Amino acid sequence: MLDRWTMPLTHTPLDALARILVRCRVTPTQVTVAGFAIGMLVVPLLAWEFYGWALVVIIVNRLADGIDGALARRTHSASDAGGFLDIGLDFLFYAAVVLGFALADPIANGVAAALLLFAFVGTGSSFLAFAIMAAKHRLERPQFEQKAFYYLHGLTEGTETVVAFIVFCLWPLHFPWLATVFAAACLVTTATRLCGGYATLKRQGRDGNSE
Repeated sequence: MLDRWTMPLTHTPLDALARILVRCRVTPTQVTVAGFAIGMLVVPLLAWEFYGWALVVIIVNRLADGIDGALARRTHSASDAGGFLDIGLDFLFYAAVVLGFALADPIANGVAAALLLFAFVGTGSSFLAFAIMAAKHRLERPQFEQKAFYYLHGLTEGTETVVAFIVFCLWPLHFPWLATVFAAACLVTTATRLCGGYATLKRQGRDGNSE
């Protein structure tokens, strides 16, 4: 919901960092992989309840996720392969954060973590499934032309997910109900994407058949 406003605000600082990496001959793929590798540290850090360090790792991972795209645009090296790798590792990282909280306190956090992972499957699958169909029908991506995939709006997007992770780390004892609330919001996103995506593709099918 908030990505359409937060993404334009990050373009300038991310581009500045990308310019530095261009001079260092760093590639977008290297940033993507390095960001993911650092992000995976979140699992043991959360499991050992080092929530402050886990928060640092989350921020570094999300920063890398923005820089790789800015670097690809600056070096004119954006590709479907890079976009595929980026989104695939993003979803793995999201799941890793939830796994870390489950390991930190399986008894208190286990059910809420399982519910959130279930909700993430819904948001992720609805997002990617529509992206496949959008590419087939050559649908445009308003406000998100820089994205490798069709960016389908929803109540919970990247910005909301990052905010949720930060809140989880700041108030870890409240993870069960915080995660449950966020999972409910993700399920709303899944429902609206499924309904909206179905209606859009149904309309595309009728338009295509009438030609």
